[in-house]
Amino acid sequence: MPPQVNCPLPPNYELDQYRIEHQLSLGGFSIVYLASDQDGNKVAIKEYLPNTLALRKDGQIQPVISEEHLPAFRYGMKCFFEEGRSLAGLNHPNVIRVLNFFRANETVYMVMQYEHGRTLQDHIVKRKGDMREGFIRYVFTRLLNGLREVHAHKLLHLDLKPSNIYLRNNGSPVLLDFGAARTTLVADLPMLKPMYTPGFASPEHYKNRDVLGPWSDIYSVGASMYACLAGSPPQSADMRLEHDRVTPALVRWPGRYSDELLQTIDWCMHLSHLKRPQSVFQLQRKLVDWQKPVEEQPPEGWLTRMRSRISNIVKK
Repeated sequence: MPPQVNCPLPPNYELDQYRIEHQLSLGGFSIVYLASDQDGNKVAIKEYLPNTLALRKDGQIQPVISEEHLPAFRYGMKCFFEEGRSLAGLNHPNVIRVLNFFRANETVYMVMQYEHGRTLQDHIVKRKGDMREGFIRYVFTRLLNGLREVHAHKLLHLDLKPSNIYLRNNGSPVLLDFGAARTTLVADLPMLKPMYTPGFASPEHYKNRDVLGPWSDIYSVGASMYACLAGSPPQSADMRLEHDRVTPALVRWPGRYSDELLQTIDWCMHLSHLKRPQSVFQLQRKLVDWQKPVEEQPPEGWLTRMRSRISNIVKK
């Protein structure tokens, strides 16, 4: 039976100190809205509303939750709330800024800074995999700065993919939509279906979940870079464990991209978590060594400044 679809809150609905404008996205775990605060500033509000546990029909405000699903819903709400509280302690230019979180309508809301731009997934679709190495390096070196900050706070993203990498209008990336609460909920309540994205979730998302760690997010980084080159997601990790049909990047794109880039992607996407980079720090050190053909270089001085900045970060 297909999952039920939850209706969003109506436009102009007053939610705490915010006014809902319209829905931005709808997923199996939550609904995200564009809203305005009391000063007229735009914010994004994420509403905890897993469609396997709760149903809100058109015209309703509070979701309907059966007695059978109420314990699981409340446990998930607790995980979501705790994740919001943890993220609120992060302040990094490459991680979405959580401004507020509160309870209302029998559920929980997370208020985030609204960013102008588009997702990396939108960019992949538009470019159809035809991306310059300079662009890929620019995006992912900065993205890793944010991911390193996340891991430094003992947090994992666990849902890293191109649609959760937002590109501001100036091209700088922002990590969106953490999946740690979803992963915890599914792990502790096995009757729920997993809510991660095939192609980008690590092998340990499917098996051996007790070994989930920074290397799991790093697999997703590698898979996201692979998608930038291929124009589509790689084979899902659970299928790779049965019959790996992913052509290594070094074999698929020789000469088109530097060997250093292709080797790094393959390293990140190793099926064994022990044979991937074990930390973002380790991966960043590899990225510092990337070389690039002269004819594909970004504007003069850009690469030198980037390497200097990354080197300083890695040394800290």
